[in-house]
Amino acid sequence: MALKVILLAHSPEPERAVATAARNCYSPRDIETIDENWTPEDIRKMVARVRDAGHLSTFEHTMFTFGVSGVSRSLTHQLVRHRHMSFEQKSQRYIKIKGQFEYITPPSISARPDVKAKYDALMAQISEFYQEALAAGTPAEDARFALPNAAETQIVITANARALLDFFTLRTCNNAQWEIRELAFAMLRLAKKAAPALFIRAGATCVRGYCNEPNGPECPRYILVANPVAARRKAGIDESGPKRASTEIVADQQTAATAG
Repeated sequence: MALKVILLAHSPEPERAVATAARNCYSPRDIETIDENWTPEDIRKMVARVRDAGHLSTFEHTMFTFGVSGVSRSLTHQLVRHRHMSFEQKSQRYIKIKGQFEYITPPSISARPDVKAKYDALMAQISEFYQEALAAGTPAEDARFALPNAAETQIVITANARALLDFFTLRTCNNAQWEIRELAFAMLRLAKKAAPALFIRAGATCVRGYCNEPNGPECPRYILVANPVAARRKAGIDESGPKRASTEIVADQQTAATAG
């Protein structure tokens, strides 16, 4: 099952909400008039002011809710580390799986036919045990113990804009695990469409010109962003984007789109 991400809902006028929260800090207006007489240009300037100053508590006044499917439980185990985001995941306790459960296959396994054949056989074996356990009267909450990290799931994610900025910084990096990186880019594209002024510089730190990762100076993406002309000439990188040596790391095809 392919990854699917939709933006289920977000705060009304998210950029205006951030700008209004910021105005409360810097304007002598009383609270009854704090939200009056905003022009689109006023909002853009205020958002840019607090964004560039790092006054990101103002970004916490707007929320975004995403619906995600076609991901593994391996990914959702990583997601819950982002404790400023809220999650509701499809339950394996209350929902019994009928037939072969859906599962995610990593590209590094798909690329090796002999390994993939064994992987698929293992998933079928697990599914057979799961169905037999249910038929024998084992509660679903216990039969699920046999289900693997690869099992496909769906999840609802809600976060404020500040939490999303942190998530995008960490998870669109080339060093992020390939599946959560793919999810982060999909969420980023939707967030930027809904509130471009809030997320114009969102993404890995190399989008903003620096890198904190130990291998940063050697990362093709960082080199490309820092000095695109020299990097392409030296590395022979074509217009399709930089490639990493490991097939387990998905090459970044969205650098230009997320650089703002």
